[in-house]
Amino acid sequence: MKTIALEEHFWTAEWVDYLRSRKDYPKLVSAPDGKGGTSERFLFSADMGSSVDSAMLAKLLDVDGGRLADMDENGIDTQVLCMASGLEPFDRAEGTAVSRTLNDGLARIIRKRPDRFAGLAALAPQDPAGAARELERSVKELGLKGAKLNSHARGETYDDPKFWVIFETAQKLDVPIYLHPCNPPQDALKAYSAYPALSGSVWGFGADLGLNAMKLVCSGLFDKYPGLKIVLGHLGEALPFLLWRLDNRWSREKADTDPRMKKLLKKPGDYIRNNFWVTTSGMFSQPSLLCAHAALGPDRVLFAVDYPYESNQEGMRFLRDLPLSEGDKAKISHLNAEKLLRL
Repeated sequence: MKTIALEEHFWTAEWVDYLRSRKDYPKLVSAPDGKGGTSERFLFSADMGSSVDSAMLAKLLDVDGGRLADMDENGIDTQVLCMASGLEPFDRAEGTAVSRTLNDGLARIIRKRPDRFAGLAALAPQDPAGAARELERSVKELGLKGAKLNSHARGETYDDPKFWVIFETAQKLDVPIYLHPCNPPQDALKAYSAYPALSGSVWGFGADLGLNAMKLVCSGLFDKYPGLKIVLGHLGEALPFLLWRLDNRWSREKADTDPRMKKLLKKPGDYIRNNFWVTTSGMFSQPSLLCAHAALGPDRVLFAVDYPYESNQEGMRFLRDLPLSEGDKAKISHLNAEKLLRL
C-alpha cells in the first residue's frame, strides 16, 4: 500500500552553520554528551533548549542516501518534510529573512527527488504580514504544500487577530497549517517547576498545543475563515477524546464563563470535526487512533512518523497492524494526504 508520512523533520548544513555562528539566542552549541563525546545543544533561550546528539544530527541532515534507504526498507513512499525547529525565537526581521532562505533550501531538496519528498514551509509568525507573504511565495513559487507553525510565538498565541492574516492566506491558497508543539511559554513553566520533565514532550507539548488549538476555536477564527485547514500531530493532542465533554460543558457554561464563546456559530466539536485533521506523528497507539478514527471519521486521520525522532519501522508496523478495513487504512496511509495536500 502506498504510504505518505506527513510530519518528517530535517535540517540543512547551512542552517546548522548559521545556528553555530550566532552569539545570541537561538543558537547551537557543543556540549558533553556524558559518554565521552559531544552533542549539540539547541538553545532557544538562556534556560531552555534541547539536545541533539551526533546520530540525530546526522539523520536530520541526511536528505539523500540514509533517509531514502530507511524509507525504502520500511515501505514509505513519500515524506512531507518540515524544519525540526521553529523560527519563533528570532526577531521579526531576521525570522522573516531566515524563512525565505530555509524554504528555498527545502524547495531545492524536493526538486532533486520530487517522487520522494514534499514540504511544508517554515514561517516567522512574529511578523504576521511577512509570514503571510512568505506562505504565498512558498506555495505559488516554490511548490510547497502548506506551512508548519509552532504552537505559540514567544508566548503569543494565534487566537490574537493580529496573526489572522496568515490563516486568511492559507484559506485563500487552500493549504493547511500544521500546528506543532513546543515548550510552554515562560509564564506557564511555573506550573511545571517541581517536575521539569513534564514541561516537554512527556506532557507540556501536548497540553500547550491542545489549549492553543482550543483558543483558536473559541476566538471565532473558523467562523471568519470556514475553509481553514489545521493539522495536529499526536492524534490531535487529546482533543478527539474530549469532544463529547467539550460540547456538553460548552452548552451548559458558555453564557456564564465567556461572552466570546457565546458568539460562536457552532459547538467546539463541530469546528474540530470540520476544520482539523490529525496525524499519527509520534503516537503509535491503537486505542488512541481508534478514538480519533471514531470521533473525527476516517477522512481526518493521516499517517506520520515524526522521523527521525521516532522510528519508521515502528510507525509502519503500527500502520499495518491497525484493526481497520483496507479502505480506511488506505485513507490513513495516503489518500487523505493526497487530497489535503493536493499531491
